[in-house]
Amino acid sequence: MHVSADRTVCVGAGLCALTAPEVFDQDDDGLVTVLTPDPAAALHRGARQA
Repeated sequence: MHVSADRTVCVGAGLCALTAPEVFDQDDDGLVTVLTPDPAAALHRGARQA
């Protein structure tokens, strides 16, 4: 699995970071950042849900 985020459509709600904090975070403007673009299999479910 490879994770990416389209920051041009991010609304900054933070649900991705709450759902999969090992994979996503928010920058100072509240927009998504991907911490782990290729997460381990154990993190796939959370990343998909986010």
